[in-house]
Amino acid sequence: MKIETKLFLLLVPFFLVCALVYGWWSDWESVGTAGLLLVAGLVAMIGGYLALLARRIDARPEDDPYADVEQGAGDQGVFSPWSWWPLVLALGAAVSFASLAIGWWLLAIGAFIGIIGLVGWVFEFSRGQHAH
Repeated sequence: MKIETKLFLLLVPFFLVCALVYGWWSDWESVGTAGLLLVAGLVAMIGGYLALLARRIDARPEDDPYADVEQGAGDQGVFSPWSWWPLVLALGAAVSFASLAIGWWLLAIGAFIGIIGLVGWVFEFSRGQHAH
């Protein structure tokens, strides 16, 4: 996680400098300057999260320059190969994006479908008292 953390945290000063240069050249145009400042903040949040995560987990084979390929073998996470919830979530996103062209009233329907899909996907393996 150290490489990813350094990558994101080194981008923060870059985006701050870009925001200041853009603001100075554009006579402090509000939308672009605020957008670049928000990008710097978002990159800082991701870098901060990765720094906190790197403290909690053990070093990965990717972090060791002398690691062998076979050290990364094995399970890489828990995935649900037969889940239909990503399709429901994608339908909610599609309806929400279609609301930009059709009408804002459609955004409520798309958000409702998206919330149902997200909750279903997150709690897919948490049904019952001891479900995994």
